[in-house]
Amino acid sequence: MHTHVTIIGAGLGGLTLARVLHVHGIPATVYEAESSPSARAQGGLLDIHDYNGQLALKAAGLMEEFHAIVLEGRQALRVLDRDGTVLLDQADDGTGGRPEVQRGDLRQVLLDSLPAGTVRWGHKVSGTRALGGGRHEVTFADGGTVVTSLLVGADGAWSRVRPLLSAATPAYIGKSVVETYLFNADTRHPAAAKTVGGGMLIAPSPGREIFAHREKDDTLHAYVGLSEPQDWFAAIDFADATTATARIAREFDGWAPELTALITDSDVAPVLRPLYALPTGHRWDRVPGVTLLGDAAHLAAPNGEGANLAMLDGAELGEALATHPDDIETALTEYEQAMFPRSAETVTDGMPGIDSADNAAQGLINLFTEHGR
Repeated sequence: MHTHVTIIGAGLGGLTLARVLHVHGIPATVYEAESSPSARAQGGLLDIHDYNGQLALKAAGLMEEFHAIVLEGRQALRVLDRDGTVLLDQADDGTGGRPEVQRGDLRQVLLDSLPAGTVRWGHKVSGTRALGGGRHEVTFADGGTVVTSLLVGADGAWSRVRPLLSAATPAYIGKSVVETYLFNADTRHPAAAKTVGGGMLIAPSPGREIFAHREKDDTLHAYVGLSEPQDWFAAIDFADATTATARIAREFDGWAPELTALITDSDVAPVLRPLYALPTGHRWDRVPGVTLLGDAAHLAAPNGEGANLAMLDGAELGEALATHPDDIETALTEYEQAMFPRSAETVTDGMPGIDSADNAAQGLINLFTEHGR
């Protein structure tokens, strides 16, 4: 295949695609809005599943590098009731199929696997347009342009490539999370550290929930979920860390103090993350020369599958292009026909919604038991 592939977005999905293409000798360039790999923090822990994310890494020839960054013991799981009662405490015996890695470490593995110059940093896309015959023009914020015969939007929730294929836009799902971090937890925050344990903590309740991970370097990273409209959050001044922390903590009055400490004892200002999703089953008619992967294609409420699906999308698209080097449209059709149903099924086969009566500790344990998790 001699067509140069233009990828917008240097997230995990776009980089996986670039790597698989490189493995098959197919040229690609990734354009990324961020100015450098270290322009911003890359998020927390990811559990990379043996049925999707790890398959992508195998296709990329990076399993050895992946195993080198796995954080041992982080597949441990605790489920607590809001009063602090531990209802499930599973140790990590090393046999689980969802090893945990830091997102930033995984991204660096992918970056290191690509030829120098593959990623063009500081290229923020301002628009795209069809030129006919499967060719598209991408315009960057600095006024530069690139014309390509194969364009892939791996540029996330607010994709600039998606409008070439679909009029769909993400909608607020009625829930936001507030992120907090507790550093040097075993020494400075021992009660919270003991409560979280060695891996992941889940403390669910209808309308309110706390998730926390033990990351590397003795850091606790918490996601405090609240089911409220955006106007409710807009009334909180998140620029005033003390006031915002107190306001969020008030929503968890009556919860065990070792749980609410994950809010009140944060070593950083709380960060608000509104959650959005594309319509379930989002798809488009085939448009020559362009496709989407990851959140650009199937943004959904967090369910532990987003990064894994993006990587599998990238790997399968790369392999489809390698299989049909002289027929791009057949490759894109084959990729999309597998991706559409897979992403829709994943959205409908996840955790109970935050407002569900089943979003309680015992309900969650019942779900785990039914699905053998």
